[in-house]
Order: sequence, then structure tokens, then C-alpha cells
Amino acid sequence: MAIGKKDGRLEMIKLIVSSQELSTQEELQMQLDIAGYPTSQATLVRDLKQLRIVKGFNANGRNVYLMPQEQRFRTVSDTHVTVDALNKLGITQVSFSGNMAVVHTPPGHASHVAYDIDNACIEEILGTIAGDDTVFIVLSENADRAQVMDKLSLIKN
Repeated sequence: MAIGKKDGRLEMIKLIVSSQELSTQEELQMQLDIAGYPTSQATLVRDLKQLRIVKGFNANGRNVYLMPQEQRFRTVSDTHVTVDALNKLGITQVSFSGNMAVVHTPPGHASHVAYDIDNACIEEILGTIAGDDTVFIVLSENADRAQVMDKLSLIKN
């Protein structure tokens, strides 16, 4: 079944917004033009509203277009084991207590971070619960905290 013009454009908007940090409608229109979906400003506004794409602040404080949590596409980067890797993932702080960990993220990033942690299949992590800017992690009994931190830093977003 062929994808319609509007459906194709909507999918392209989702892909562009979730893979690039764009601040203006003009930047988004230019990317759509490059992708073969020239769009008027009025159509773009309607599409953004339909997709529930909003402007918000990224981890660096820049005002950019953001996908709603349940429709987020994931991009892949080549980060290595560093504190920078945690920051790129969106983790700003990790605290441990017994077999629990609390991970702090920038506002709006906890669901994405929890998703990445869950899909990393880290054997020391039994599961996660995400709020807006906090992820609660239940660790297996006697989990080594240093190993958990190392494995969290390996997660790529």
C-alpha cells in the first residue's frame, strides 16, 4: 500500500524533528524541502498541531521543536564511556540507596532515558519507572554500583 502525500510528509516531519534540533519553522521547512516535501507555512502549522509537536528546551537550554514522548524516534550516536556520555543521554545525576537508584534528567527526558535503560538489558537493573525529570531504578540484590554506572554510560541515544 502506497503512503499518501500527507502521511509521508507527517512521517518526514516526525523523523526530522526527532533527529535534529530545529528552532524555527523556516529551518523545518528547509529540511522538508530537502527531503522532497515542500510545504507552506500554514500547512506546516497544521501538521505540527496534528502531531502535537511543541517547542521546548533541550538539555543545553536551547528552544527547539520536540516530539511528544510516546512518538519519539531515537537517533544513534557514537559516544564512549565518559561522563559526557551520561550527559548526552540526559542523565544529570545518579544517587543510590540500597538496591535502588534515582536518576535525574533535564525536564521532559525521563521517559526517554528510562526507555534507553530498559532496552539496554543491563542485568543488574530489574526495571525502571519514569516521571518527568526522574527515573527510579530497582537494582538486583548486591548489584555493583560502579558496574551499573559504567553500563549506564555505555547506553547510546
